[in-house]
Amino acid sequence: MARIATESRTTGETKIQVTLNLDGSGKAQVDTGVGFLDHMLDQIARHGGMDLEIEACGDQHIDDHHTVEDVGITMGQAFRQAIGDRRGITRFGHAYVPLDEALSRVVVDLSNRPSLSWRVKFPTQKVGNFDTELFKEWFAAFAQQGGITMHVESLYGENSHHIAESCFKALARALRSACAVDATLGGVAPSTKGTLSD
Repeated sequence: MARIATESRTTGETKIQVTLNLDGSGKAQVDTGVGFLDHMLDQIARHGGMDLEIEACGDQHIDDHHTVEDVGITMGQAFRQAIGDRRGITRFGHAYVPLDEALSRVVVDLSNRPSLSWRVKFPTQKVGNFDTELFKEWFAAFAQQGGITMHVESLYGENSHHIAESCFKALARALRSACAVDATLGGVAPSTKGTLSD
């Protein structure tokens, strides 16, 4: 069964469409109008082994907040649809990813009990024109809508770009592990409850 989903979101602030294939080859076509976010989402596709298409436009004459958050929301909704009832998946995943002097760790549980633990500090308020406080907004929106328990931690780092990119790459690798099908489960949900869809 193909694990592919398309979701869209239209509000007075943004218009977004996301297509996500969990079993892709790492291809990305992303145009959010926010250059650094595009760069980070390309990392999700490339290192997560997913195919990702995103078209977004938002009220960036105000700032990038609505676009960043709503892309996270819509991508999370697409992830939830693509992963389906979560039967037979590995469920848990973690990754440590370095980028030069920075090292980050991400741990995920595809539990359908969304939450975000965020322990990331940036030494600067911006990466280029991108507000670093918006990284947490994207991760929170994606985790909430995707039904993911997520722990994101920057263990150390000095460069804000490197810290952010190592977090996104670590998320990609953690999701890749958690989404993998575990043949030993025989299609059963990896939970003593017998389900992860409720």
